Amino acid sequence: MRRTLKKYLPDPQTIRDNPWLRPFASSLLHPRLWHLNRHSAAGAVAAGLFCGLIPGPLQMIGAATCALLFRVNLPLAMLVTLYTNPFTIVPLYLLAYQIGRMVIGESNGFITPPAFTATDFIGWTNAMQAWMLTVAKPLGFGLIMLATGLAVLGYFATRSAWRIYLLSAWRRRNKLKS
Repeated sequence: MRRTLKKYLPDPQTIRDNPWLRPFASSLLHPRLWHLNRHSAAGAVAAGLFCGLIPGPLQMIGAATCALLFRVNLPLAMLVTLYTNPFTIVPLYLLAYQIGRMVIGESNGFITPPAFTATDFIGWTNAMQAWMLTVAKPLGFGLIMLATGLAVLGYFATRSAWRIYLLSAWRRRNKLKS
């Protein structure tokens, strides 16, 4: 499992050779950021799942920051953020909105955005701003709750999968010895 992951993850030499990252080399080349074991992998998966719901291009920066703070595997944390993509982001944000509505206790259903009208662009812009402010609170709470839930679930799922893999490897080794 570890060999398979290491094949696809970049090595520290890539950081060392990159002129843009050279000023950060002392932080980015810490051995724990590149070591892959069940603790660093589980933490990296949790960081990547949490930061994957950050809007826009800040996901990988968030995952790298979390990896630096918690000293978990940096490339894996950044790779895991890719679970959000143009196909999954809308359902995830809708789920986060519904979770936020439940947490806040909002009973009204989903509020549809105002229809675009080219003739009254300023009116549509004002209506769109009002709609975004209405949706922002449940969406914000929901994103935090969903990201936290995914991170916890990912952490324990990774730990469990790694443990199951180790137990099966030990059993195979013991069978070969017998």
